[in-house]
Amino acid sequence: MNSLQGLKTYMVSDIGHLSFYIYIENQCYVFLARALPFCSCTNEINKLNYTTMDRTIPEEVQRKKRRRRMMMWSGGGVGFFALVIVGAMALQPSVSRSSLSVSTADVGTLQISINAAGTVAPAYEEIINSPLDTRVVEVYKKPGDSVKAGQPLLKLDLQTASTDYNKLLDEEQMRQHQMKQLEINNETKLKDLAMQIRVSEMKLNRMAVELRNEQFLDSLGAGTPDKVRQVELNYKVSKLEHEQLCQQYANEQKVMAAEEQVKALDLSIFRKGVAEMKRTLEEAQVFAPRDGVLTFLNDQIGVRVAKGEQLATVADLSRFQVKGTIADSYIDRVSQGAEAIVKVGDALCKGVVNHVVPTSEDGTIDFTVQLEKTDNGNLRSGLKVDVHVIYGVKDNVLRIANDTYYLGAGKYELFVMTDDNHLERREVELGESNWDFVEVISGLKPGDRVVVSDMNAYKGKSDLKIK
Repeated sequence: MNSLQGLKTYMVSDIGHLSFYIYIENQCYVFLARALPFCSCTNEINKLNYTTMDRTIPEEVQRKKRRRRMMMWSGGGVGFFALVIVGAMALQPSVSRSSLSVSTADVGTLQISINAAGTVAPAYEEIINSPLDTRVVEVYKKPGDSVKAGQPLLKLDLQTASTDYNKLLDEEQMRQHQMKQLEINNETKLKDLAMQIRVSEMKLNRMAVELRNEQFLDSLGAGTPDKVRQVELNYKVSKLEHEQLCQQYANEQKVMAAEEQVKALDLSIFRKGVAEMKRTLEEAQVFAPRDGVLTFLNDQIGVRVAKGEQLATVADLSRFQVKGTIADSYIDRVSQGAEAIVKVGDALCKGVVNHVVPTSEDGTIDFTVQLEKTDNGNLRSGLKVDVHVIYGVKDNVLRIANDTYYLGAGKYELFVMTDDNHLERREVELGESNWDFVEVISGLKPGDRVVVSDMNAYKGKSDLKIK
């Protein structure tokens, strides 16, 4: 009780019921002013005299204050509800109109195509490889230079190869001499055999005369049968020897002819090797095969290059083709002669599939598209493009514009404009496509306006406001 001494205590009976209620009301207004600082009643509340409990307020003044407070209470309530409405509007999801790309569904013809990845490549490109193991000695050009046919590009070290080539030339001459030597030896041997045959023939003729003489003498009784038989035996032996020489001559002719053919064939093979070496040396002189642009050059002086390693590439960059790749499951939709559309940025280039690789590699098939106009200024070697190969046509198809949202036939969640300021999410089933349009199977009707731009940021929203 002592601790409460000195404090001033107000009793309702001392100040009156009305003053007490006014005090309580003032405190409520202070709280409202703090909660709603923007309210117009704040200044009025700050002017309140909180010491009115110490004195009696006239009835007229109290009525005016009550009316003023009622007006302030009404204004604060209106401001509070306005704040709630503005907050709710601010929390509603919205999207900028300028960020939307809208397509209107319509009915028309759809050229069905299959999409493939493509790379622009020169229509003509020649790769120059090293014909032997060597090293780069001199470089005359650099990548990107325009070259004319026959211009030297670089020089290789050919000293070892030239020495080997000269050795081959010397060996070729030696083989030629050996061939001639063989021909002379064979000719001499055949002549000797021919001479022996002539001598044997002469002996045989002489013995035939002796045999006739002995037979004649024997018929006259001047000779003896033994003598006749001896001469006849000698004649037969000489005849066999003569026949043997003739057969030997014929056999030697065949053997020597075959031997000469083998020698000639061996010489011919060797000469082909010499010619190949000569061609290799000529190819080692690296010249531009035709007019074009040097897209690659091994320009590191002194570096060793292996046989078959790439030295340079010359391409004709005035004409281009497109090399496409597609999954082998779609091979039945890509055939030689099929029309194709190549999309280069916003430009479309017409072409024809002129080659399809018959084998699959890593689950893909390669094909080549020959462009109708190969001088398109947007084409660059190595540029990645989209290739659309046409394989069918559909009429009276409900369609919308093709864009990044389309990943193949199936069901999609797309935003459709219900009016100029609102979007709603709708399930739409899509079918075939081409480079411009996508077939709509269900979920849309002609005239519906569909957002075809990227809306991944609003996946969880069912309604959007356009601002």
